[in-house]
Amino acid sequence: MRTQVAIIGGGPSGLLLSQLLHRSGIDTVVLERKTRAHVLGRIRAGILEVGFVDLMQEAGVADRMMRECLVHQGVIIADGDETFNIDFQDLTGTSVVVYGQTELTRDLYDAREAMDGKIIFNAENVEIHGAESDAPYVTYRVDGAEQRLKCDYVAGCDGFHGVSRQTIPGDVRRDFERLYPFGWLGVLSDTPPVHDELIYSSSKRGFSLCSMRSKNRSRYYLQVPLSDRPEDWSDAAFWQELKRRIPGAVAETLITGPSIEKSIAPLRSFVSEPMRWGRLFLCGDAAHIVPPTGAKGLNTAASDIHYLFNALVQVFEERDSEGIDRYSERALARVWKAERFSWWLTNLLHRFPEQDGFDQRMQRAELAFLRENRHAQTVMAQNYVGLPY
Repeated sequence: MRTQVAIIGGGPSGLLLSQLLHRSGIDTVVLERKTRAHVLGRIRAGILEVGFVDLMQEAGVADRMMRECLVHQGVIIADGDETFNIDFQDLTGTSVVVYGQTELTRDLYDAREAMDGKIIFNAENVEIHGAESDAPYVTYRVDGAEQRLKCDYVAGCDGFHGVSRQTIPGDVRRDFERLYPFGWLGVLSDTPPVHDELIYSSSKRGFSLCSMRSKNRSRYYLQVPLSDRPEDWSDAAFWQELKRRIPGAVAETLITGPSIEKSIAPLRSFVSEPMRWGRLFLCGDAAHIVPPTGAKGLNTAASDIHYLFNALVQVFEERDSEGIDRYSERALARVWKAERFSWWLTNLLHRFPEQDGFDQRMQRAELAFLRENRHAQTVMAQNYVGLPY
């Protein structure tokens, strides 16, 4: 089998790239290690920058999202019982939307199937060959049979544990990483959100976040030690601890209920350079990870897709390699800015085991400066809604 672009990974990044290229007349094949049902069973964040929304519209898959999404014009920052608002609309003239990643991925799958886009599920033992040559190809197994996919370019959208990044030789690749000494315990519940906007709370007991997926489904998070397990936390214990960490006035209005999903995610900052090796291009989690603070994971993947999509159109339609030659440079420039923002917000709001009294006073001073200074709020808002591509 042959295609123009082989895309490894059938998550939102790979599907969005495939959809954009398909609409530009460029043939793709998507290889996904799991089933469609498995991919759609993953619970992920759903805060989308304006750039991501624009890409979905360009891909022709934004109709349901625009009907059902929740528009957020700001966030609430809490320091104990004190709160203040970061008004995105006032500070930047734009906003973000909340639309669950599962629903977004379902929309992309439906669009690909409607256009007879080629997606191969249960593709095992994927290997990338000849990435430095003019004739790369990918081998994989389906139902025990070896398959070969010839292509012009390979897009690695297969996540942190995928094969794409590992294909780049160790003496070429340089990885940068910061591991954080805590995780986020997340609970999903069919309860109305406690507030119309997200609430990021810093407290003496640790960080918490009040978020949502819809008007009737909420997502809440607690900072917990890495040694904790989801089963260590009963629903009652989770709700009790959340109430201790959010402002008292908010806690009084919190509606609790049974959890429908509970998990713990470790926090890390990670970047692998370069994001291109020959005819192989890394996108999203295959190249970089951000802490969930500030919701940049899916959105940094979207900026990668923007740069790669336009570069591939440029090389196929105009025979101009400028876009692919500069892909890694352009993508990494924006990635590092998103990494900085997520790192800053994580350090601002969380309690670290090694913190002393001085460190805690610095956190409070930084929060006070953010609360009192419009310019500081504008910088935060600009980063939250998304820096330009």
